[in-house]
Amino acid sequence: MTEQPVSTEPAPTADEPQPYRSPFLALPGAVEGVGIDAGVAWHYGQVTADQRDLAAGRSIVDASHLGVIRLTGADRLTWLDSLTSQRLTTLEPGQSAETLLLDIQGHIEHGAAVLDDGTATWLITEHESAPEFAAWLNRMRFLLDVQVVEVTDQFAVVATLGQLDLGAAAPNGTPLVWNDPWATPPAHGWSYSQFPVVPADGAVDAHPGADFPVKLHVLERASLQGLVDRALAGELPVAGMHAFEALRIAALRPRLGAEVDSRAIPHEFDWLRSAVHLEKGCYRGQETVAKVHFLGRPPRRIVLLDLDGSLGELPVAGSTLSVEGDAKAQTVGRISSVAIHHEDGPIALALVKRSLAEDASLVVELADGQQVSASATTIVSPTAGRAADVPRLPRLERRGQ
Repeated sequence: MTEQPVSTEPAPTADEPQPYRSPFLALPGAVEGVGIDAGVAWHYGQVTADQRDLAAGRSIVDASHLGVIRLTGADRLTWLDSLTSQRLTTLEPGQSAETLLLDIQGHIEHGAAVLDDGTATWLITEHESAPEFAAWLNRMRFLLDVQVVEVTDQFAVVATLGQLDLGAAAPNGTPLVWNDPWATPPAHGWSYSQFPVVPADGAVDAHPGADFPVKLHVLERASLQGLVDRALAGELPVAGMHAFEALRIAALRPRLGAEVDSRAIPHEFDWLRSAVHLEKGCYRGQETVAKVHFLGRPPRRIVLLDLDGSLGELPVAGSTLSVEGDAKAQTVGRISSVAIHHEDGPIALALVKRSLAEDASLVVELADGQQVSASATTIVSPTAGRAADVPRLPRLERRGQ
């Protein structure tokens, strides 16, 4: 069980909006998350058992703190396709996709799980960024037939890794259940990882994402209490966000609110795997996507860390990495997500310099000055990119020699 830091934030006044608190926090043993997972349960006391149930597809995760945006209008898919990294014009009712909104330099600004029901397109994103994302989309409608409304107060998200039927909302006849493409990525992307996209039978190096078949169920927010009642009656096992995060990290799956900073580009996280269509038309930031993929290298790369847990203390997101034995303790990366996996123990995702040697022995700085040893597994290779394999031309002064 991981300790939860005590909040030092002042209590909100009567004029300020109250922070979100999920009804699942009323379940016995519930411990609230912090940061991007505030408002929902981090765990319910049985950390290892809950994680095993979730991995086996037997339990649900309260993700009702995520934001939901609804797009309507005849132009919604072609318009969203023109703005973001994924091809969405061919999205059929009930189909799922993932897309990123980039700035003109190719940096990630927003990201969303995308689901269309034939009448409306639904975007699921981080709670804190949902209002800003919806406001930006509204400014870009111009004269097109598109309406953008953030509906987080009406709809909530619950996650599973199995085939559980949670009674997803179906306002237009199609149940709103998003299937994460990370587990079975589309053919028009590109994976930088060392693991095969389509593993052979019995392959020991199959991509860990194949074991993370996430479904996000969009429900009427009023129906959450019914799931809580089923959990209280012992009919529906529940797991906290810690269990979900541990399995996500082990699946090498990036998360917008955790891994992304102001300099992030999709290539650094292997996000071309699921969220970028390399053959679609122009969109903001496409030049950087194409240039880095075909001609360049991403400046940073994501790695999976196995952490030494012998100190009984784990680093937190934002902790810095350095090479073991480096007298200057130069920072070579930072941790973005950390959790305790039910089989692998303490693990983390970290963003490191591309130039860092793949076999480097790393240490993580703790708040009290102690260090934790970390062993890195490559996700994005230092040689990722330059897919066009353009031959180098001889220098002008050497021609004719």
